[in-house]
Amino acid sequence: MKTDIEIAQQVTIRPIAEIAEKLCINTDKLELYGKYKAKLPLSLIDDERVKNAKLILVTAITPTPAGEGKTTTSIGLAQALNRIGKKTTVVLREPSLGPVFGIKGGAAGGGYSQVIPMEDINLHFTGDMSAVEKANNLLSALIDNNIQLNEGNLGIDPRTIEWKRVMDMNERSLRNIIIGLGGPSQGVPRESGFNITAASEVMAILCIAKDLSDLKKRLGDIFVGYTYRGKPVFARDLKAQGAMTALLKDAIKPNLVQTLEGTPAIIHGGPFANIAQGTNSIIATKMGLTFSDYVVTEAGFASELGAEKFFNIKSRFGNLHTNAVVIVATIRALKYHGGLKLSEMHKEDLAALKNGFENLDKHIENMRYYGFNPVISINKFDADTSAEIDLLKEHCNSQNVLVALNESWSKGGEGAIELANLVVNAVNDRPAGLKPLYDLEWSFEKKIETIATKMYGADHVEYTILAKQQLKKIEELGLGNLAVCIAKTQKSLSDNEHKKGCPRGFTFKIREVELASGAGFIVPIAGTIMRMPGLPSNPSAEKIDVDENGKISGLF
Repeated sequence: MKTDIEIAQQVTIRPIAEIAEKLCINTDKLELYGKYKAKLPLSLIDDERVKNAKLILVTAITPTPAGEGKTTTSIGLAQALNRIGKKTTVVLREPSLGPVFGIKGGAAGGGYSQVIPMEDINLHFTGDMSAVEKANNLLSALIDNNIQLNEGNLGIDPRTIEWKRVMDMNERSLRNIIIGLGGPSQGVPRESGFNITAASEVMAILCIAKDLSDLKKRLGDIFVGYTYRGKPVFARDLKAQGAMTALLKDAIKPNLVQTLEGTPAIIHGGPFANIAQGTNSIIATKMGLTFSDYVVTEAGFASELGAEKFFNIKSRFGNLHTNAVVIVATIRALKYHGGLKLSEMHKEDLAALKNGFENLDKHIENMRYYGFNPVISINKFDADTSAEIDLLKEHCNSQNVLVALNESWSKGGEGAIELANLVVNAVNDRPAGLKPLYDLEWSFEKKIETIATKMYGADHVEYTILAKQQLKKIEELGLGNLAVCIAKTQKSLSDNEHKKGCPRGFTFKIREVELASGAGFIVPIAGTIMRMPGLPSNPSAEKIDVDENGKISGLF
């Protein structure tokens, strides 16, 4: 069986100008990055066209170590919609090098539903991640430089600084560090650390900003810390926003590439969904909606994380209207949630499968809170048996949801035509209007409790003393109307990664709260979630190589 990268390297990739022509984009408007990649200027976005196009969101059940194939499904569905005559673009996030060299080994789809050139997309691509990293770290440098100054010193209390440096790599050794050692000329010693680039507030801002001016304002609104006199300090006080925006002037432009079948693909931004909003930029989505009748996009991890943030943050801020929702489910993931061990996934087990249905049902329930009756996509794997597939389909029918077997990994767009037809039907039955889960005017406690009880199934929310103090300080800054972007494990509906299936009767515990005022939300942190991952015991980096001709292997 061919690997993903072998499949991708055997396809004849089309010049990006041909892909642009499919979208009726004049090639003179393209900012070329070689033959097969291009950036699209923001001036191309047409808000009237955006209103008339159809937006399909792909989410999933609670992920497992086996992987569920949400990106593969999104790409396959977009290819299938084009096959049935619907002008469609898939809009996705950019992969982070952390997961690429860590667990995932790549994030460009799989099998015959991939975006290409997959090596470029998975590695440096067009330099957006690097630009975000540099803009973030410029602010860090300006903060420490101001503390060092005799003239122009703002009097920042180093103990209150919450801003950290970032790098696009899994590097646990840098989570907590001491900087400024070596004497007075080297800086003021203080505790600090690194986050992964995808967790940077700069990344979140890039994906929420509507244009360059909005980007600059939001960067200036980044909260840094307090002075010794208790006055809040923002990036604008350090005059940082202009230079940071200059570093991001190209990164704010979406990237145009293609799928294996030549379907247009726009890839832009990469915030994680367990610690940020988990979806591509508003700009990229609007760009796709400008030039397509249908846009397929995804939100990271499962419905209680990515989809919740997609509706309550991205859609609210970007005034986006979703027309249909797809939930990706796999037989093996449901069996895992039903109690089967990972090593036994290949065995038929109808009892475990049935036990796992409650996890799927919770995600169906979650989407119904927003008025959607989701379409279930069964992402087929070779070990799935006919009896298991039939049992899952029967259960979906009993829940009054449409269900399709999706074989886009092995067959590309052809394998997702049944799914595409169901999605078109669902688009025609879209809810009259999306109602967010909470109002921004509500108290933070009410917003958090609403998400935790409705999306996660918690009984109630408990806060540490530190978290309560942090919420109080944010409210005292006059920022009580911000949205909520909860950071928690993606491995469970709860805040405990070991609770599989559909946990009930648990207390959701908030240990601390971070302020992302530039992005427009707060980040309540639950459990042991960290913003700088570590490499696994067998990192994917050990399998990645390049030969004497520059041909890369090991990505998947």
